[in-house]
This record gives sequence, structure tokens and C-alpha cells, in this order.
Amino acid sequence: MNEYQIKAYAKVNLGLDVVRRLPDGYHQVKMVMQSVDLCDELLLEKTESGIFLTTDSDVLPMDENNLIYKAARLMRETYGLKEGIRIHLRKRIPIAAGMAGGSTDAAAAMKGISRLFGLHVPVSRLMELGVAIGADVPYCILGGTALAEGIGEKLTPLTPMPDCFIVGAKPGISVSTKYVYEHLDAEGIGRHPDIDGMVEAIRGGKLSGILERMENVLETVTIPAWPVVGIIKDRMSGLGAEKALMSGSGPTVFGIFTEKEKAETACEQIRKENLAEQVFVTTPVSILEEPDGLVSLGD
Repeated sequence: MNEYQIKAYAKVNLGLDVVRRLPDGYHQVKMVMQSVDLCDELLLEKTESGIFLTTDSDVLPMDENNLIYKAARLMRETYGLKEGIRIHLRKRIPIAAGMAGGSTDAAAAMKGISRLFGLHVPVSRLMELGVAIGADVPYCILGGTALAEGIGEKLTPLTPMPDCFIVGAKPGISVSTKYVYEHLDAEGIGRHPDIDGMVEAIRGGKLSGILERMENVLETVTIPAWPVVGIIKDRMSGLGAEKALMSGSGPTVFGIFTEKEKAETACEQIRKENLAEQVFVTTPVSILEEPDGLVSLGD
């Protein structure tokens, strides 16, 4: 095999709680992550040597600062790969959107390199390696529905989320994750999301129980600083979303719909009103199996 193509799925946070700020400056979190069927695509090809990145995006840097480059370098060094690799990224996930676009691309690169070079690395090992690149990378390697704890690297796979339609809207602003966490008063959070209750609702296949518990404590920082996020959230609810929430540190807002027609109508209306730069309809996706079971926890 000389080339391999793989999808990199975006995520949303159905619930996001910050338990406390850790002595090292990181934050202990407790959140429910969900992959959605909005994805980038990576085409990987063997070369004689080196790491070469290209993309159809005119925004992303394609150098050693890119998480894909870091993932490729980590895999080459860890497994002593003598050959090089060329990776082309087809970018579809909004950038700097709170949807783990960079992390999922790095995760896909790691999985793709394992497949391309016949390494057959177990998912558990890829997840251990991935945390060195970023806290969201282990989840993106796993995919599907999962409880994330620690700094996001301690993962418990969950029953797939019930079927629904998700409208995502990313306004034309950039939100700094570092800014949001630095301005969050972790000790002064007055209300914590019921993450345990959401996990039970997911295990019971109850969409209503999930909707009732959808909360994100980071909204307390992002919405006052970037009011458009709150405006989109309110508009999403007004257009029929069962629940609307900010994903990650923002600025993407997503709404849950039970009917496809309502979701598509809401998407079109938000687009017409120019509330967001990128608007889309997607659906949840479950555990992401590769042909050789690469991301099966049973490996």
C-alpha cells in the first residue's frame, strides 16, 4: 500500500463541566463528547523521506506547527519509520471553532500512518501517544460518544447517541481557548452540569434526558466576551431547536433537532440572516471503525 485516505470527524460537547483548576495551570474537566458526520479528509502517501503537508485551505499553516505535522513526526520517531510521508488535507471543519478540527486531523494522521505502514497500532496505544499532541487527540482517535475526564484524556466509551439532526453555526470570529480558560473562575462556578445524569440518559437511549442536561460552563466567559454566540444560541432555539449549546470554548453553536426538515429550514434561515460565517446540518456518528478494526478498543 502506497497511499491511504481517511476521514477526520468533528466533535461537539453535549455537556462540558470544569471541576477545578490544577496546580500546573491545566483544568480538570468532565464532559460528554460526540462525533458528528462533518469531516475533513486526509490523503496520505509514502515518500522517500521527510514530511510534506498540503491543503486546500488558504488559512492553515502547513509547517511544523501544524498538528498533522506533529502527529506524523511522532509516529515516524516512535516506530522508526525510514520512509517519509506526504499528507494532503481537504478542510471542511470550521477552523478555530470549538469542534476539535486540528485535533481530529492529528488523530486521523496517526491512524492513517498506522494503516499505511502496516503498523496495526492498538487504539489504546495511539491514544497514549496522542495526548502529547493535545488533550482532545485521544478522544478524536476513539470517536463516537464518550465521557472525557482528567484534562480530557481519560475516556469512557458510551452507548451511541440517539438519532437526531444537528445544526452548527460558526460566526466569523475567532475565540481563544486560552483566553476562555484563563478568564474562567473555576472555583466560583455556581452551577455545574449534570454530566452523570447525561451519561445515564445516553446509556438508556433517552434523547430527552440528554437535552435536559446539555450545559457548557465555558459559555459564562465566551458569551459575555463575544455576544454573537449568545445571539446565535437564542436564534437557534427560536427556530425550533430542542436545545442549543456552544461547543467547546466556542464560537460554534449547535442545535439539536428531531426533524430533518426543521433542521434544514433553521440552517437556511441562519444563513440568510448572516448570523454565522459557516452553517451546516449534520448528524451524530458512532464509534469510528477502520477496515482492520484499528479503532476498536478490543485490539
